[in-house]
Amino acid sequence: MKADPVRAADAAQANELAKLSAIELLEGYRAGRFTPRDVIEDVIAALDATQSSCNVAVTPMFEQARAAADQASAAWKSGQPAGKLAGVPVSIKDLVFVAGVPALGGAPLNKDFVPAADGAAVTALKVAGAIITCKTTTCEAGYKLTADSPVSGITRNPWNRERTSGGSSGGAAAAVAAGMTPFEIGTDLSCSIRLPSHFCGIFGLKPTEHRVSVNGVVPAPQGGPRPVRIMSCVGPMARTADDLALILSVIAGPDLGDTDVDPVPLGDFAAVAAKGLRIAFAPTFGELPVSNAIRGALEAVAKKLESAGAIVEDAKLPAVDFIDDLQQAGSLIPKITSAFSPGPDNPKASLADYLTALDRRDRSIAAWETFFQQWDALLCPPAMTTAFPHTNPGTPLEVDGEERQYFSLAAHGTLFNYSGHPAIVVPSGEMDDSLPIGVQLVGKWWSEARLIGIAKTLTEMTGGFRRPPGV
Repeated sequence: MKADPVRAADAAQANELAKLSAIELLEGYRAGRFTPRDVIEDVIAALDATQSSCNVAVTPMFEQARAAADQASAAWKSGQPAGKLAGVPVSIKDLVFVAGVPALGGAPLNKDFVPAADGAAVTALKVAGAIITCKTTTCEAGYKLTADSPVSGITRNPWNRERTSGGSSGGAAAAVAAGMTPFEIGTDLSCSIRLPSHFCGIFGLKPTEHRVSVNGVVPAPQGGPRPVRIMSCVGPMARTADDLALILSVIAGPDLGDTDVDPVPLGDFAAVAAKGLRIAFAPTFGELPVSNAIRGALEAVAKKLESAGAIVEDAKLPAVDFIDDLQQAGSLIPKITSAFSPGPDNPKASLADYLTALDRRDRSIAAWETFFQQWDALLCPPAMTTAFPHTNPGTPLEVDGEERQYFSLAAHGTLFNYSGHPAIVVPSGEMDDSLPIGVQLVGKWWSEARLIGIAKTLTEMTGGFRRPPGV
């Protein structure tokens, strides 16, 4: 997809280069309308301007970014830019390692921790020529649905500062939505990319498990044994589906530090025609309710797909116990941790317990794979509600007047961490109390290209990303 030259020129004139997509930036570099140094200065200014109200950056890397931008500018001027992302800025969630930069991960215990090596995704981005501008906020150890922590304080939603930007990739989502970076690298262990993307009105992709290396990502210990089948994924967050495709093509693939990664081809990211698509529709799963606003947005998107020729039907979902799967997802994480990193407060799980848990999980994966033999994608909620007020995990949250347990709000996304399936959040074009609403598309294992293609088509119907007012 080519950039709109008028928009790129207007952005350069208005000093709004940070609000362009990665693809638009690359097109601007090729046309000589601006340089990577111009862009980095605008990104730094945008970060400084919005930091006081949204609090998204935990560790700035501005001087390194300026030096890298000067090198990239010279390379573009000489006609020899290096890499798919030459001179494109990116920010990195603070659970992903950048060599020589503190990886606080929201935890005071990590105040002196500086990783010696880049995480695999960061290595891939650097090889592709991307320029890292800062590390973004997360919650302590990535365990909450918000991005507040003792290290960085509260990260606020650019749509409404009284609401959370989500978690644990909340700083990432707020930075992208507010126009401080074209894309971000987040992690997703329990809807941690998709929930913030939904709350902030951007695109977010959790790839198939084992598509992108998790080497150099918390909770994988540095120097110790790497947990197997951790359910966590590394993925891109952006303002366009095209940028998701571009970034995924850079970070996906085998890595010697994570031998679980499978060398499965990505496929073609072209837009998928709606006509003839078979879309399973599930406004909720069993005992997991959603707000009326979320249901309404899903129904509106379903109607748009139908009017474009897609076959959208209420589907009979796999014969799995959704509540039990969620409980299993929650119990598998401590089993993995205790099996690989036992401690005085974390007794070692038996091998039998661990293998039994994996066997249960494999049965759920198989049930969903059988389901996706009949459907091109599943259209479903990313969460029970839109962005909620800042609160703590022990506080119940309201969904249309009814109290719901805190962590259950992300249950519709967590189910696909448990099953390992790729899932993408797409802005729906609908709003609730001036807050954006996303929809979730899920597909069979390794179908990221198809999901992104459907997201591109859906963007033409919904309008895609909207800029938060006043940012």
